[in-house]
Amino acid sequence: MGVADDAQGGDSAKSSPRERLIAAATELLARSDGKPVSTRQITDLAGVTAPTLYHHFGDKDGLMEAVVARGFEEFVQREGMIERSASPIRDVQRLWDIHVHFGLTHVQLYTLMFGNTGPGRRPVLVEEAEHLLEQELGRVAAAGQLAVPPAQAARAVIAANIGVTLMLLADEPDQPLSADDIASLPLSVQTRDAVLRSVVSDASVVDDPDRGVPAGGQPSYVAAAIALNATLESSHPEQLSGTEMRLFLEWLHRLSKGSNGGD
Repeated sequence: MGVADDAQGGDSAKSSPRERLIAAATELLARSDGKPVSTRQITDLAGVTAPTLYHHFGDKDGLMEAVVARGFEEFVQREGMIERSASPIRDVQRLWDIHVHFGLTHVQLYTLMFGNTGPGRRPVLVEEAEHLLEQELGRVAAAGQLAVPPAQAARAVIAANIGVTLMLLADEPDQPLSADDIASLPLSVQTRDAVLRSVVSDASVVDDPDRGVPAGGQPSYVAAAIALNATLESSHPEQLSGTEMRLFLEWLHRLSKGSNGGD
């Protein structure tokens, strides 16, 4: 039997062989408790034969890459669906909590997604998740509350987010945790707020995210340059030509890399 052997009764016939293979691999991975999942297990659950898997994915590794890609899609979709508030700092905190929640409720998938990275193995969807966080930090910058460029802040935050989640996965809880429990885990909260304090212009805003004006009056010229840079990049004002805009953004970029002590 070949790739056309997949006509099955019941629910499995409602989706394509490719989708059934991804669903089967995802389900088996979730309940594998870290043990290897065989090609035979996957094809049996999907109701197909091995040649069908090879036709769609090349081999089991190719299928697992598709499972990871699907997991990233769900991850990015969850982060992108949060309802934004008036406080960008609070929204960044919520994105962090959603990340941890996803990891602790998709243990094997998260480990496959984030625990096996290395040189040359940075999936495009990881970059998309980082870009999503960078956009949110752009709102923090536009509010004059960021002390470093959004891209630099995003890398610091997501690196800490992944590290905390993997550490929490290593300390498997005795019983399932609710979303509220996960959002209040001390290690997660302490690390989240510590890394945010390291990238904002006024550390106290992390403890009081709804306060819009940084303590001590106007932000430093560095924070101001970062704020204006973020605003211009998102708004593209027509008053400046393309050449003028690029030059102005270059000046702001240079200022944003200056010392915070140069108020």
